[in-house]
Amino acid sequence: MSLVLAQIGYLVRSAGDGFSALVELQKELPNILVSDLNMPGMNGFELLSVVRRRFPSVQTIAMSGAFSGDGVPSGVAADAFYPKGSGMGFFLRVMESLPPLDRMSPNHLGASAPILDQRSG
Repeated sequence: MSLVLAQIGYLVRSAGDGFSALVELQKELPNILVSDLNMPGMNGFELLSVVRRRFPSVQTIAMSGAFSGDGVPSGVAADAFYPKGSGMGFFLRVMESLPPLDRMSPNHLGASAPILDQRSG
């Protein structure tokens, strides 16, 4: 997934677990964070919850092979969901469907590892 996204123009940073992703977020905030829900150490549920609280401007996509459907699974603090195995085309549509959210809205704060950052130009 990282290679394909890099080839189509995204600047991609990867992290092997939730703790490493938080270290990367401290260096520079991406536009989009994609997190598997099943990771060692800090899992995706925990990572996405921390990101929602500490970095509300980062849009998030949760992914997992354990859930299916179009919506974000209950209890997952993410803007969108990608069921693993649905194909890269579907993943790109999920990315394009991310809503422009007012992250300071009280309603949004209660809602809700490669890290992606779209290249300029």
